[in-house]
Parts: sequence; C-alpha cells; structure tokens
Amino acid sequence: VQLQASGGGLVQAGGSLRLSCAASGRTFSSYSMGWFRQAPGKERESVAGINWRGSSTYYADSVKGRFTISRDNTKNTAYLQMNSLKPEDTAVYYCAASRYAIGWDRTNLYDYWGQGTQVTVSS
Repeated sequence: VQLQASGGGLVQAGGSLRLSCAASGRTFSSYSMGWFRQAPGKERESVAGINWRGSSTYYADSVKGRFTISRDNTKNTAYLQMNSLKPEDTAVYYCAASRYAIGWDRTNLYDYWGQGTQVTVSS
C-alpha cells in the first residue's frame, strides 16, 4: 500500500483544513488508518485512528471535539477534518495504515506511512 497525504497549508487560528490520504492498491479496506503529527523538535504523536470499516474512531485528547477522522473505502481515501485549529496544531501530518485492529495510537503497529503534509496555524 502506498499512501499520499495532501491538503495541508497555512490557516489562521480558528480556521479549518481537511487532509486527505489516498491509498494505492486494492486492499485499502482491510487496513485500519491513523493520522499522526510531528512538530519541530518533538516526537511524532498520534492524532486520530479509524478501523477498517469506519465504524470505530479514536482521538487524542488534544483534538477531541475539533478533529474528525473518516474514510471512503470506495475511493481508497482517508480524511482528517480539522476545525477550530490552534497554533499548537502546527506540525507535519502523516497518515498511516495498519493491519492491526488495536493500538491505533502506536506508531510501531503501522505498516505503511505517507510522506506527510505541512499544517501551519498562525495566531
């Protein structure tokens, strides 16, 4: 599976962005998907996860109520809708695919990673 993240950009605090993660291959629907982010000088952290059917979603406390993860298996694409953005959301955002149904927030359980897309939130 190859993943291509897109949709990042520069936005003012309080604004919104939608990230997309397009996957190649016919097995996209068998993978759980996750979004992670990494700010300069910080470790990569989990943001959100979704199971293969899209019936279960998971969020880091820092983004609950503001971000929404979703997927469209007919389009081989996962999404991260980000609302009420804050300057502390500034980071490179990565999507990833996992064959596991547990451990959505554990980077070592993901098999494939996208290249990352920059999100910058100005105050």
